[in-house]
Amino acid sequence: MLGKQIEFFLQMMAAEKGAAQNSIAAYERDLVQFLQFNDLGAKDCIGKTDIEDFIRNLHSNGFSVKTIARKLSAIREFCKFLYSEKIISDNPAQNILAPKQEKPLPKFLSREEIADLINAAKESDDYRIQRIAVMIELMYATGLRVSELVALPENAINYKKALISVLGKGSKERMVPIAEHTLKVLCQYSELREKFIKKNGSSPWLFPSLIATDGHLTRDAFYKDLKKLAAECGIYPSRITPHVLRHSFATHLINNDADLRSVQKMLGHESIGTTEIYTHITKQKLFTAIQQKHPLSRYTHKNGTSDEA
Repeated sequence: MLGKQIEFFLQMMAAEKGAAQNSIAAYERDLVQFLQFNDLGAKDCIGKTDIEDFIRNLHSNGFSVKTIARKLSAIREFCKFLYSEKIISDNPAQNILAPKQEKPLPKFLSREEIADLINAAKESDDYRIQRIAVMIELMYATGLRVSELVALPENAINYKKALISVLGKGSKERMVPIAEHTLKVLCQYSELREKFIKKNGSSPWLFPSLIATDGHLTRDAFYKDLKKLAAECGIYPSRITPHVLRHSFATHLINNDADLRSVQKMLGHESIGTTEIYTHITKQKLFTAIQQKHPLSRYTHKNGTSDEA
């Protein structure tokens, strides 16, 4: 029965492909939803029409193109697994095209806004918010994903070599350089860190927690504190998420002529195509500069009209 095969599929994705726990959970949600929609849980086969009906239903219910593409990707992987295990005789998902996705330009903050966030957090009377200053500084300095940031071991920082060892998606390790100023911030943070550890206790995490099950600060807690801090700084909370800090890191590097391949490695992108989205911001910046600074932008026609934007 297909419903029982989901568990074996998830085990394979974790063991053979090194899928992260968050990805495993997403696969499970999407596949359960698909099987329940078509009442396939107790059946032994999947038809192409089952997948197409499911996709049409997602469209009609207003799911985003990105979400639909993710769910279809999960179904494809599942069908590939079933076919390789000879549970189904052919792969019904093989020729189903994913909906085209428009890549929106990533949101990012200015350097001044990030400085405002860090300074406001430092001046807070709440030591939890003071810790946010360190986390923003580190995230903006290294471009870490929020999941990588909160679960960062304390020994991941190599102070002598100014490097941080990051365990990213698919359990792939990468080394990211850290600026000297950020290293100093991390050194000064050691005393504040003790407030989040039980008396006479210890923790392997850089950002430990007294209440979280995993022993370190959760993504959700960081997200909520970041939103609260943004509101206090006069920044619309809707403009900021932990991922916006990562976007800001990459955007500011690219805008200051950093090598695209280097940025790709620091972000942990598997494909250079994922990193290339930041070049669109650079192109937009260049276009604006040409519109404003080029001599022809101030050219006046004989009839007295101007081409100035």
